[in-house]
Amino acid sequence: MNNLKKIGLTALGTAMVATSAQAASLSVSGGTSIFFGGEDNSNAGNGWSMTDQIDFNASGEMDNGMTISLYLQLDGSTAPFDDRKLTIDTGDMGVLTFSGKGSSGPVGAWDDLVPSANEESWGTSIGGTVDGPTNANIGANSFVYDYTVSDAIALKAAYKPSKSGGLESSTEVGVAYTGFEGLTIKAAMGENNSAADKIDLSVFSAVYAAGPLSVGIQSNESDAGTGTDEDFTAYGVSYAVSDDLSISYGVSSLDYSSALEDQESSAVSVSFTAGGVAISASHQTTDNVAGATATDNTSYEVNFSFAF
Repeated sequence: MNNLKKIGLTALGTAMVATSAQAASLSVSGGTSIFFGGEDNSNAGNGWSMTDQIDFNASGEMDNGMTISLYLQLDGSTAPFDDRKLTIDTGDMGVLTFSGKGSSGPVGAWDDLVPSANEESWGTSIGGTVDGPTNANIGANSFVYDYTVSDAIALKAAYKPSKSGGLESSTEVGVAYTGFEGLTIKAAMGENNSAADKIDLSVFSAVYAAGPLSVGIQSNESDAGTGTDEDFTAYGVSYAVSDDLSISYGVSSLDYSSALEDQESSAVSVSFTAGGVAISASHQTTDNVAGATATDNTSYEVNFSFAF
């Protein structure tokens, strides 16, 4: 439910952690979708389902010039709220976000930036569990910090405090470079210390856009303390046929340090938008799902999305 058309509402309130009444703004947006999906190697019955969400964004400026923003998402699948975050925009000193749920650090946010009109090459739901491109841990109840160094360089860092039981906290740090016209390079590294088998993470992507054509590469590493290491690579190309219609093709490979077979995926996707209506579809093939020999599958999905 991208490109949601926001309905602006204005209200007077008291800005959070401020001592005097401030002008605040509230915007509400939402969307719903009808989804159809299926696959070759299972009989899941009815492939039709729906999603829905309503997004609330509130913000207010404090006396010291900082802006405090609150985001809450109502989702039919969770109660009372799904994604939620509190953001403190300090201006020249960057933006600090505390994510109750729904945000990622640079490793998770940049895990696969290969251009796609809909799903990633591995992203369509299929029988078995397809291994994803990274093993990042930053998520619920984490801190995320964004800082703009210059017009061409931006930094992103994240920190997730440890839980009880002697586990260590997890951190991530990344840099994005856009100094060459049409080219975006992003690289990040971090740790996932949520389990005893600590994992060192790194991600790298380069995407170049020229007119309607975009091409990209992705390379990730997950190095486990005692478990299986994983190396993920992906390539993709997308083409904007018009302002409303885009198509893409992508491939990816996940290599394991153990005896598991390489997981190989490919997908073709298409998307069409018209006002607040979007139609997107993907067809995916994955060989050796999660490294299991000869565990192959083909899947497909179609989304009809409506924004308001």
